[in-house]
Amino acid sequence: MEFDYSPKVKDMQAKLLAFMNEHVYPNENVYYEEVAANRAKGNAWIPTKIVEQLKPKARAAGLWNLFLPRSPRAPEGLSNLEYAPLCEIMGRVPWAPEIFNCSAPDTGNMETIERYGSEANKDQWLEPLLKGEIRSAFLMTEPAVASSDATNIECRMEHQGDEYVINGRKWWSSGAGDPRCAVYIVMGKTDPEAPRHSQQSMILVPANTKGVKVIRPLTVFGYDDAPHGHMEVELKDVRVPVGNLLMGEGRGFAIAQGRLGPGRIHHCMRSIGAAERALELMCQRLNARVAFGKPLSTQGVWRERVAESRCMIEQARLLTLKAAYMMDTVGNKVAQAEIAMIKIVAPNMSTRILDWAIQAYGGAGVSDDAPLAYSYANQRTLRLADGPDEVHRNSLAKLELAKYVVGAKEVEMPVTRGS
Repeated sequence: MEFDYSPKVKDMQAKLLAFMNEHVYPNENVYYEEVAANRAKGNAWIPTKIVEQLKPKARAAGLWNLFLPRSPRAPEGLSNLEYAPLCEIMGRVPWAPEIFNCSAPDTGNMETIERYGSEANKDQWLEPLLKGEIRSAFLMTEPAVASSDATNIECRMEHQGDEYVINGRKWWSSGAGDPRCAVYIVMGKTDPEAPRHSQQSMILVPANTKGVKVIRPLTVFGYDDAPHGHMEVELKDVRVPVGNLLMGEGRGFAIAQGRLGPGRIHHCMRSIGAAERALELMCQRLNARVAFGKPLSTQGVWRERVAESRCMIEQARLLTLKAAYMMDTVGNKVAQAEIAMIKIVAPNMSTRILDWAIQAYGGAGVSDDAPLAYSYANQRTLRLADGPDEVHRNSLAKLELAKYVVGAKEVEMPVTRGS
């Protein structure tokens, strides 16, 4: 069993680490100050200049579109296993992935269009997304139902002639606040009378289509995540061509399984990066602070937490790499248990370590003087995004129990984005 990264990945790690040290970490405050200045002027939903200035540098360094494997339109794309350690580095700063065109939900949406869209869909939407010219959003979760069970989704998509007419309300539509957001992937019900998992479909909806209305931004622990945002969106008599339907009617769950697998593991990769940075900051703080006559780093409770943090990160990383390897070699469906495990493990691990780091920083930890509070808000959200812990634990338990039942049916992974 080979535990080392390939020479190619090591080289890219070195390039990415150098890029982060030179361009990203020194500009963290610049980014947040720019967003705050735009908000003070009355419009936080303006793309930041600093990110736009860094994108050409990332492309020139060969650090662009690394997430998309096996696509002729993105030859720079890596396998899941190759991408994992790079995504981890990007995850150390919440806004960094956009610099490399590797940020959610665009990554999942691009993979969805690449896998399930027509060539016309790819020409119209995938190409500009790959170039970073536009952004996108994924509309699945709804406020009126428990979306942890995606069969509850009520958004209606009716086939009328050469169009689909869409009516519904979505929320937690991440990315819909960005003025560059040009297209939504919408999950809705095309046939209420079909079998339970064949009622839903997915369709591409241009963001400027008549009847699309962004109602409001939602906050995460008080953060609006501008200029990206998580929006509530109303779709009222929205008409789009039938050619915008992905794969065909009733294929929404099949698409969601294909989309959410990579999306889940990408989140977990970034969670490991967030945890690594939290541990790094915690250790620096413990070495620098003195309480009751001695450095915090000499006190037993903090050594216990530092040691436990290192163990937890290493365990989560190995499980993530195993899941990535299996996705590459045997496919997402066979890797469903590993994907469920890492989706449970990684966000819980990162929030625990971030909580300890915040404790080490004291009052500074819960302020915006340190990056910990914002990172914690992001990581805590991941225990809901792409399926709450409870749903993944339930599915994992079913898979485990089924091993010991003769003639047991195959267990499906949950299709869910939150409650």
